[in-house]
Amino acid sequence: MTSPIGSGGAIAAPLPAITVTASGRPLTNRWLALSLLVLVAVLNYADRFLIPGLAQPIKAHFGISDTMMGLLMGPAFALLYTLFTLPIARMADRRSRIAIIAGGCGFWSFFTLLSGMATSPAMLALARVGVGIGEAAYQAPAAALIAAYFPVAERGRAFALLGTAIYIGQMGGLAGGPAIAAASDWQTAFHALGVAGMIVALAAWLIVREPARDPVAHAAPVLPLGPTIKLLIGTPSVRLLATVMALGSLSGVTFGMWGPALFERAYGLSTQAAGATFALSFGMPGLLGVLGFGFLADKLGRNDATMQLRLTAFALGGATTMILLVTWSESLMLSRLFALPAGLMGGGWSVGVLAGLQYLLPNAHRATGTALVLLISTMFATVLGPVLAGQLSDWVAGAGPHGLRIGLSVAIPTGYIGVWAAWRAVGSLERDKQNLAEA
Repeated sequence: MTSPIGSGGAIAAPLPAITVTASGRPLTNRWLALSLLVLVAVLNYADRFLIPGLAQPIKAHFGISDTMMGLLMGPAFALLYTLFTLPIARMADRRSRIAIIAGGCGFWSFFTLLSGMATSPAMLALARVGVGIGEAAYQAPAAALIAAYFPVAERGRAFALLGTAIYIGQMGGLAGGPAIAAASDWQTAFHALGVAGMIVALAAWLIVREPARDPVAHAAPVLPLGPTIKLLIGTPSVRLLATVMALGSLSGVTFGMWGPALFERAYGLSTQAAGATFALSFGMPGLLGVLGFGFLADKLGRNDATMQLRLTAFALGGATTMILLVTWSESLMLSRLFALPAGLMGGGWSVGVLAGLQYLLPNAHRATGTALVLLISTMFATVLGPVLAGQLSDWVAGAGPHGLRIGLSVAIPTGYIGVWAAWRAVGSLERDKQNLAEA
């Protein structure tokens, strides 16, 4: 397998996109397929942000601490997510990606429904474990499926559109969940999201067709999982992109999980008002930022595949600075002002990492490599970040909202290490792509 990069780093003419299934049937229109994948992703992120959006009512209902809420936001979800991510991604490198995605969506939606039936914190935690198993079947297979549907020159836009799901889902979980809870109760929000997810899972499975595989790559000998992971971890660019994703996500996800609670405590807002204010303040700029990043990355990266990582470093550095300023703003007006550049820059940096991974990884390892990076990211962002911030908040609880601010101020600056890793990856991307192609 040869690299599409010629001398000087210029990208050669991309290979034509796959247009048929393995049986020779025409593929689903790629924009329709992408739209359904985005809808699945919206439900994925809405579910993740439903717990943070309803943190105060859930705390009051069960009488639990910030530390326990951090466990529900993070480890309860990530416990089996991390265990299942790699085996499911490995399966997606050889079997139907859309069947895996649809099955995962149906599975996590069922456990979202069960989350609303929990009668104790332990039952809610077990339901979140089930959600984590289902969501392990989404991100890596979806990234690989998009790479199969879209040529290299259009992947920035495709991943940018997929990235909008983060902010639509965030607004749905943080604003929609409390709105449903205000009209009924917090359990109803979980019931509604679970039923919607099962309907969308069925639609995706019926409509999206699996693309044919590259016959050369698909017929090549398959490395066992252990040697595959060793090969990927031994690749500098994979380690660097994993660092960017892990620490950038640790910074941003921790802030996103605790942000509504911070707005509620610091500015005296109700649960519904805090969730809606936070979601809209960051969600709309984030939507614009992720779309702008994708289109800009495709345009500027036409002759230089590393441009996406340069843009990632710039955007992640700016977003990290802005959310620190939001965290310590004494007025809601200042917080909303800083939220605008934070959302614009924070919206797109992960698009550059995902696009860079799909460019770097050969088809035979694409889902597995993506899953490895996302697994590492999840361990830091979803397991460590929310619990760390919650534990520090409990330790200095006498400081009021400053306790949560201190917890967030330990987690957020890790994004700057991600900036460093992105710049380092610029220098190794092309060499490592060639080495993986020849491995």
